[in-house]
Amino acid sequence: MHCENCGQNNAPGARFCEHCGGSMARCCPRCGQAVSDAARFCNACGTVLEALPATARQDPAVPAPIQYTPPHLAERILAQQSARQARGDRGGERKTITVLFADMTGSTALIQDLDPEEARHLIDPVLELMMEAVHHYEGYVAKSLGDGILALFGAPIAHEDHPRRALYAALRMQERLRLHSDRVRLEQGIPLQVRVGIHTGEVVVREIRTDDLHTDYDPVGNTIHIAARMEGIAIPGTVLVSEASYRLTEGYFDFKALGDTRVKGVSEPLAVYELQGLGALRTRLEVAARRGLARFVGRQAEMAQLQQAMDKACAGHGQIVGVVGEPGVGKSRLYYEFKQQVQQSCRVLETFSVSHGKAFAYLPLIELLKNYLQISAKDDERQRREKITGKVLTLDRALEDSLPYLCYLLGVAEPDSTLAQMDGKLRRQRTFEAIRQLLVRESLDQPLALIFEDLQWLDRETEAFLRVLSDGVPGARMLLLLNYRPEYRHDWGQKSCYIQLRLDPLGSAEAGELLVALLGEDTSLAPLKPLIMTQTEGNPFFLEEVVQTLAEEEVLSGEPGQYRLQQAPANLHIPTTVQGVLSARIDRLAMTEKALLQTLAVIGKDFPWSLVQQVVGPPEDELRRGLSRLQAGEFLYERPAFPEVEYTFKHGLTQEVAYGSLLLERRSRLHERTAQAIEALFSDSLEDHCSELAHHYGCSGNVGKAVEYLLRAANQAMRRSSAHEALAHLTRPGCRLCCRTCRTPRSALGLNLICRSPWAMSGWSSADSGPRRLKRALPGP
Repeated sequence: MHCENCGQNNAPGARFCEHCGGSMARCCPRCGQAVSDAARFCNACGTVLEALPATARQDPAVPAPIQYTPPHLAERILAQQSARQARGDRGGERKTITVLFADMTGSTALIQDLDPEEARHLIDPVLELMMEAVHHYEGYVAKSLGDGILALFGAPIAHEDHPRRALYAALRMQERLRLHSDRVRLEQGIPLQVRVGIHTGEVVVREIRTDDLHTDYDPVGNTIHIAARMEGIAIPGTVLVSEASYRLTEGYFDFKALGDTRVKGVSEPLAVYELQGLGALRTRLEVAARRGLARFVGRQAEMAQLQQAMDKACAGHGQIVGVVGEPGVGKSRLYYEFKQQVQQSCRVLETFSVSHGKAFAYLPLIELLKNYLQISAKDDERQRREKITGKVLTLDRALEDSLPYLCYLLGVAEPDSTLAQMDGKLRRQRTFEAIRQLLVRESLDQPLALIFEDLQWLDRETEAFLRVLSDGVPGARMLLLLNYRPEYRHDWGQKSCYIQLRLDPLGSAEAGELLVALLGEDTSLAPLKPLIMTQTEGNPFFLEEVVQTLAEEEVLSGEPGQYRLQQAPANLHIPTTVQGVLSARIDRLAMTEKALLQTLAVIGKDFPWSLVQQVVGPPEDELRRGLSRLQAGEFLYERPAFPEVEYTFKHGLTQEVAYGSLLLERRSRLHERTAQAIEALFSDSLEDHCSELAHHYGCSGNVGKAVEYLLRAANQAMRRSSAHEALAHLTRPGCRLCCRTCRTPRSALGLNLICRSPWAMSGWSSADSGPRRLKRALPGP
């Protein structure tokens, strides 16, 4: 293959030039999708390709991602790629992400009479505003498209709330551009507008080039295409969102439903929504409350401990309580229920962090003060200043000296204030002291409960304030309630007034009670409930989201708490919300630990040490350390067993998310390696592992071996007089057979049957092992 960039000849099938590194593939100039030489339209976004040369490559005038990606984001992306290369993984992985297309509308008409340099002066600032909005929420600008961008949220940097980040970026983009457009219109009389399209779907993220930060990705289905179409049908100045993104962000944002729209390249009409602005809800609990909170079950012991801490605080012995637990176990719900219980006897103030909050200094602290001072978004600067002054002086005129610092933090300082020129450290110290004095003084009039949620996302400035505040808690009538995930680190454990509560998943009885409250007690639900219980392992959030997904997929009919089963699902689909939480946790692991977790996900839900060692291989010390770190991160449990220790995934859904992130080729190799390891380790007792071996060989594509072990498992079942079990083995979906003549698919049950297709041939063979006839017959009754 001849490289058009440098002239070097490369081996047939090369994806990149071995001399200059340039792409050898023909790519769509709009979305970057690789297309065949014969393609007339892009299969991702529908762009016409007739005018493209067969060896199209990126315009050298278009900057590479390394040129516009902020250094702190580039470092994180490159660190992940370096670790991936170090362990030899160049295949990539599957990701559910949110795609954002944005472009300048009417740019061709605007610049047709302009000099090229003048045109760039007009377009470049708009592109910079688009990119800044994306980078602000840690998105990745995959391509600069001349007068627009293609951005990805959720990859290569994983975030559990990537749909929200994309919509926040779109709003920021439109707001910043409106200000810029007003200025350009006044100066040059040129109107500038941007339209945006957003969709959430699955892609395969492949290699990230370290020289230019370019990412290769393959859409799964219509992911990129739908995002491009959303942008294509948007009118100037609007943001259009697909139904997939809408469902994941409803409540956090306000939308206008535009109805079903025909989209080129998609057979069925798509529901389209126009983004109107921020919604009234900010947290996952608020969204759940609007939908209808499920029954609060269990947690009686934790509620009692919180009440004891409140009683001590009311008596003048302030307390700090930290509730720690993995995502979804109900930390926020616990505080919600406790707040309902005590708000008649004390003043409750609450604030929260968001996953993108580290980019906003003081955000939780500012929200706390606004809550306390009753400042609303509709208040102008004068009203805000009046509320601050009135509240503080009414509480205690001795706090008057704190007013300038409070006003400065809340953005309503006097124009001639000297605080802007004050040393930053000194201003921060005095601001913190002013807020601490205000809250401590408030607690003298009535006990005060302060709730800070999700400290794992806390910005450094608010974290520093909490350290200052904690020093004043013991002598105040104050209960400081904090919650965070296990990865958050702090030093409050040394304080005598600090109590830590560990919140674990619900026990089987409590989880069953919650599931009954969510589903109801209809007899048709009996086969579904054990499946949900096994997959969710007592995590309340996972339980609720799985049930909600089943209702949306119309597996369930009826109302919440009164559902009926319409059709038994073969497998539970992982809700995108749950997948986002688990994917983000997995991606925060070191790459070696992440690779180990993915390998373990292929081996199974439970596995002995010897099998892990056989599949993963040496060195043993490194493997043991990796398993220990996965246990510390609460991905795995170690379970004592004889004759050797066994491990199990804490959640079946964690295993499924880790498994689903693997590309099919790597997944197949790991299944084959696992099956071979089982054969080597348990050669004297293979009859005990026939079903397991059939599963792994079936998933690896080794159908001959899979059928062999399926038949052995069926033989075993028939010897135990269990015809139903034998039938289940022979009809399992993991291994398909085909008629040698007409290729009609069949399960292993068809080995001694006649093909019922019009061709009426009786020979059945493996779909993947050539024309040989399989001689084994079904076991007799």
